[in-house]
Amino acid sequence: MSDALVRERKRADRLDSSFAVIVIDRGHEAPDDGRWDDILRAAVATRRDVDTLGWLEQDTVLGLIVPDATHEAVHRAVRRLQRRIVARIGKEAQASLSTRVYVHGTSWNESGVHLPPVDLLLEAFVPVRSDATADAAKRTVDVVASLALLVLFAPVMLLAFLAVRLTSSGPALFRQARVGRRGEPFTMLKFRSMRVDAGHAIHNDYVTWFITASGKQPREGGEVFKMTNDPRITAVGRWLRKTSLDELPQFLNVLRGDMSLVGPRPPLPFEVEKYQPWHRRRVLEAKPGVTGLWQVNGRSRTTFDEMVRMDLEYSRTRTFWGDLRILAATPIAMVKGAG
Repeated sequence: MSDALVRERKRADRLDSSFAVIVIDRGHEAPDDGRWDDILRAAVATRRDVDTLGWLEQDTVLGLIVPDATHEAVHRAVRRLQRRIVARIGKEAQASLSTRVYVHGTSWNESGVHLPPVDLLLEAFVPVRSDATADAAKRTVDVVASLALLVLFAPVMLLAFLAVRLTSSGPALFRQARVGRRGEPFTMLKFRSMRVDAGHAIHNDYVTWFITASGKQPREGGEVFKMTNDPRITAVGRWLRKTSLDELPQFLNVLRGDMSLVGPRPPLPFEVEKYQPWHRRRVLEAKPGVTGLWQVNGRSRTTFDEMVRMDLEYSRTRTFWGDLRILAATPIAMVKGAG
């Protein structure tokens, strides 16, 4: 059943459709009283030809995947299922069951219905394919390399620190709340590149357009999908951003374990609110990084959807040697300043 759940989410993401999962849970202490047979018969009678029924956890948690379903259709199915279960095992026994609905897709968000996302089921019931040795090697490289880079770039960081402090009022370091792996918040460090009184309206308007218009704007080649001539940025800040030197303090985030050297860029909480369901996988499947596939391959000449696909490709195929190749390509991208 877990494989079917993964396949259905991929299908829904590819076709920009929605689906729901009806979950029946008797709990881990459920007695072996044979009632699952009656519950299964009720679920089979409720299931449509296109639905998928199976165990999320053997003899404990049953799932019914309902593709392309509307809010009304799913809740009708839940009511039919509950009536059939009551007819087979009685109302008192049915009351001990936990019946929940998980959803995936933009149409559920637009309907104003607040139901838990299918991603929670994937986290709970789909085994995470993780190589402990590779994870340990990645963390070792993160710690050793970030320490070495902090020492190597110490003179540059000192100059950047002084340049920011001497050319504009306010602190040299900028602290900002970002969303990390599995949606956990953390404070990311950068050299400040904006005026301290800069507002967020310009950025919020641009990000809303960038995310929601992705894939809809015409592509002619060579477009730059990045806000240019931002009046909030200082002269020194513009140079720091072009060379990516404003990112150097993030090596401290790597040391603390908030970030990795290589991974998806961590978004702002505001940005995550604008995501489509499939976009959210970029903050679920890998620790955020200082650099990544987007930075070395596309930078600001990719649409948001293309950037997310690069992040998901990295999460799906990441290896120790792949990280080293991305790290080796990052200085070239910084020197070129493409976008």
